Amino acid sequence: MKDTVQRVERISVFDSHTAGEPTRLVVSGGPDLGKGTLLQRRQRFENEFDHYRSAIVNEPRGSDVMVGALLCKPSAPDCVAGVIFFNNVGFLGMCGHGAIGVAVTLAHLGRIEPGKHRLETPVGVIGFDLDEDMNRVTFENIPSYRYRTEVAVDVPGHGQVVGDIAWGGNWFFLVRREPDEIRPQHLDDLLLLTRAIRQALEDQGITGHAGQTIDHVELYCETSPVDGRNFVLCPGGQWDRSPCGTGTCARTACLAASGKLEPGKKWRQESIIGTHFETRYRLPTESELKSLGNLGIAHDDSLSDYVAASGGVILPSITGTASVTSETQLILDPEDPFCYGIPV
Repeated sequence: MKDTVQRVERISVFDSHTAGEPTRLVVSGGPDLGKGTLLQRRQRFENEFDHYRSAIVNEPRGSDVMVGALLCKPSAPDCVAGVIFFNNVGFLGMCGHGAIGVAVTLAHLGRIEPGKHRLETPVGVIGFDLDEDMNRVTFENIPSYRYRTEVAVDVPGHGQVVGDIAWGGNWFFLVRREPDEIRPQHLDDLLLLTRAIRQALEDQGITGHAGQTIDHVELYCETSPVDGRNFVLCPGGQWDRSPCGTGTCARTACLAASGKLEPGKKWRQESIIGTHFETRYRLPTESELKSLGNLGIAHDDSLSDYVAASGGVILPSITGTASVTSETQLILDPEDPFCYGIPV
């Protein structure tokens, strides 16, 4: 019998879904990233331990839809936890549905009680409020903004497409469509269009601030009885089952920049499967505005460059619900040909 005691690794995870979109939280057994800021540890994860990312979220243990979250010791002492988000192809700056899933899972584990808490991510610290029902969470995201508006991109097979570029914790290209187009029965067409848009953005050198890659494409429409509906293509080529937390923040920033949404007013976004997020926003205080350069949006930019590029920032809040769906141990056996996942 082979000796597997020293060779097999076990990773303890809790799965949840937020408005239909899954999150897999690693609570033990993940890579040791050492000390440093969460951004430094994410870079270490990416450079030295990417095979763990693939093992956790890729097939055969996961799927292209799965978003992973590595629980870390926070470097900020007032945070209940630190978390690094990742998916089937790489690492995310922030993940809105994932933050809600992490909060609900921490409550399930008995690590937090209802009330206000803070969570550290590689792009900044977010505050969140866990409701008494232990499933509903409101988090205030990092500062968000519309970077450019009415940007035209030539999309092969689809003609010219015009959209806005916005930051909501990840970079988005947002395109308005008709309500009847953003329906489940048009899923194949929506995937073809958004994948073509993202490829065209890359081919034509259209980027976010400081040349950062636009890795999400969001199609949106106005509708009723909610305020809007969207379809979001994620970096790994799959679509978000939820209304996308960072995508909703990016959309909120565009609404605010256009004068279509006032501070404090509730706005509801629906996903293509009919689940919802609520959003509101506030404007930064004078002291918060002075410290924006330290909030993880553009680490190498001066405050004046940042504000000039943004045209103004908002602090959006997202409310959504999550449910814990499973607790399990992932087994990594080096004799398994797909021990570290099927490459994407």
